[in-house]
Amino acid sequence: MTYHPKSDFMRVMIERGFLADCTDYQALDDALVAGVVPAYIGYDATAQSLHVGHLMNIMVLRWLQNCGHKPITLMGGGTTKVGDPSFRSDERPLLGPEQIDANIAAMQQVFEKFLRYGDGETDAIMLNNAEWLDELNYLDFLRDIGRHFSVNRMLSFESVKSRLDREQSLSFLEFNYMILQAYDFLELNRRYGCLLQMGGSDQWGNIVNGIDLTRRVLDQEIYGMTTPLLTTSDGRKMGKSQGGAVWLNGDMLSPYEFWQFWRNTTDADTGKFLKIFTELPVEECDRLGALEGSEINAAKIILANEVTTLLHGAAAAKAAEDTAREVFEKGGMGDDLPTVALTATELGDGISIIQLFVKTGLAKSGKDAKRLIAENGAKVNDTALADAGRMVSADDLGQPMKLSAGKKRHALVVLQG
Repeated sequence: MTYHPKSDFMRVMIERGFLADCTDYQALDDALVAGVVPAYIGYDATAQSLHVGHLMNIMVLRWLQNCGHKPITLMGGGTTKVGDPSFRSDERPLLGPEQIDANIAAMQQVFEKFLRYGDGETDAIMLNNAEWLDELNYLDFLRDIGRHFSVNRMLSFESVKSRLDREQSLSFLEFNYMILQAYDFLELNRRYGCLLQMGGSDQWGNIVNGIDLTRRVLDQEIYGMTTPLLTTSDGRKMGKSQGGAVWLNGDMLSPYEFWQFWRNTTDADTGKFLKIFTELPVEECDRLGALEGSEINAAKIILANEVTTLLHGAAAAKAAEDTAREVFEKGGMGDDLPTVALTATELGDGISIIQLFVKTGLAKSGKDAKRLIAENGAKVNDTALADAGRMVSADDLGQPMKLSAGKKRHALVVLQG
């Protein structure tokens, strides 16, 4: 990136690794210098919680506000009724309005941790596109908006082509999604003076559609910016753990498990993640990311503490670090420590210790676990396990339970929720 920005926001985006592409760097930079820029990111309301995969763009909105601009969190109460086909191999299940509203309320709790909402010039606002989409008259919409879209061009977008190339059905319902998203940008510009849409790089086509439509209908110049698809150094999509999605709502993933996810970052990703997911100065992120050997573990703890503090508060971050130290100070911690989260329902009246050794991957089978115990190779919280018939209840998981197979293989069992 050879462009040298004048605005604080563009400088942060480039320096910290948030910027993948922009429709017009110079014009957007000028607008950011000229005054307060309202900018939005759209969120589907398909799940009960946002997850770590959303966190990069939430940080983009946070930096936008920190740099003196106005974030808009647009909840897809309307578009969720259709479903975004982008880069999906099948159609999303459609949700009812009650479930959509409940999902939006749960997500709002997370946004409020990162953004300042209110009536001020740079205060964030949360909107729901059902506000205008639910009121649309189909024939008027076709005549006024639909006529600006070329089907030939829509078929050329990668998100559509990938489905058609695999000869997988793309319903007319889904095909309408990109028109509705483009219309969102137009309405946000008309109603709130929104000048910028941001999103992941997979949203480029949808963003460009909105810019073209707004230019045609309102004769307004607006902009688009995308963030890169974030992958870990081993090529995996950011945000997945062995237990599934890393949720941001504390009732779906405990602060301790969230902290542990960041503590288990690979060495190669630590510096990059510090820049993207914390507000530490870039120079400090580079210094910490360059540490080697056992010293890099201190950087990972800083990363875990900083991100957990932003989401769950400083007290939760400290409690998580203290718990981790108590659990591991006697036995050491592997960089890729597996964590198995069990719900109270799964535990029921209790689960056998044999099953836990198998679930955590420390034993290949029940027979293997019994042999490990018989040979005195199994430990629970650093104490040798002699009773192969031991049962574990929810009360036993008041704090994380550490299982060990030999001296070097460890895993955690935690109670979820």
